[in-house]
Amino acid sequence: MSEYRLRTEAHLNPHLFDVGIVEEPIRKGYGEGLLLAGKENEHVVALCADLKESTKTDLFAKEYPQRFIEMGIGEQNMAAVASGMAAMGKIPFMTSYAMFNPGRNWEQIRTTICYNDQNVKIIGSHAGVSVGPDGGTHQALEDIALMRVLPRMTVIVPADAIEARKATRAAAQHKGAVYIRLAREKSPVISTDDTPFTIGSASLLWGGGAANVALFACGGLVYQALRAARTLADMNISSTVVNVSTIKPLDKKTILDAVKDARAVVTVEEHQINGGLGGAIAELLANFHPMRMEMVAVKDQFGQSGEPKELIHEYGLDEEGIVQATQNLLSRLC
Repeated sequence: MSEYRLRTEAHLNPHLFDVGIVEEPIRKGYGEGLLLAGKENEHVVALCADLKESTKTDLFAKEYPQRFIEMGIGEQNMAAVASGMAAMGKIPFMTSYAMFNPGRNWEQIRTTICYNDQNVKIIGSHAGVSVGPDGGTHQALEDIALMRVLPRMTVIVPADAIEARKATRAAAQHKGAVYIRLAREKSPVISTDDTPFTIGSASLLWGGGAANVALFACGGLVYQALRAARTLADMNISSTVVNVSTIKPLDKKTILDAVKDARAVVTVEEHQINGGLGGAIAELLANFHPMRMEMVAVKDQFGQSGEPKELIHEYGLDEEGIVQATQNLLSRLC
């Protein structure tokens, strides 16, 4: 794999490009991480809005039933209760589908958690079009925008189950409100236990130095970005790939280092084109390094029912779509 310029210091899965790469739901890593965080700190508590099995909060609930609260279908109340528990010294993790948490309880998150500067961790599961047959009503495509606009909020989008486990443990140790975005469907495990993760840091996974394009991705689409980088390399188009696991605060240094010798930027996310990772990168570059960009994202429309891989392809979020977007952008620069 060295011929494809994977970064050795990233300690990625050595079977990254193999057929039959191991896949796990990113939400599974959250459940495992929450259980570990609970063992490490007795102040960690969990709240869930009637979806503990789906969100993998059931692992914690079985081990620590006295530290688990089933809120029922009451996401707004869950935010208020979590804020109160944080005010009393607990470290609450509150979980539901991202359409409901933060979709339904955004005002309570804003006012009872962020405005009061409470140490609450908000977990939005089943985000993006890869929820699949659940359809547009349950496919949260706006949650990154909702959360990154809030003062005092940290926003994390793990790339795989291993990174989700690390992010959950790190969130428990982080002082302040945190939003962690999780996918439902199984996705390739691209990292290992040795892959570095720190809140606020982006990771260079591929390339480095001068390149035709800098690719910035988050969540399960980091894998698609890496596959696209390999295909582009075979087409003599050089690239760098950066996993932007923390969207707020952005890792300014890593991002600017990645673009300083690139001709263009492509961002990749399973989110609306407005207000997500692409918007965050554009805001940073507008201030420090303006350059041409293409955003691979859902183009201002709702999702629809379908199989996860079909929908990822339909909205141009897969390897093929990233390669095409990169080619189109570079052709406009000639």
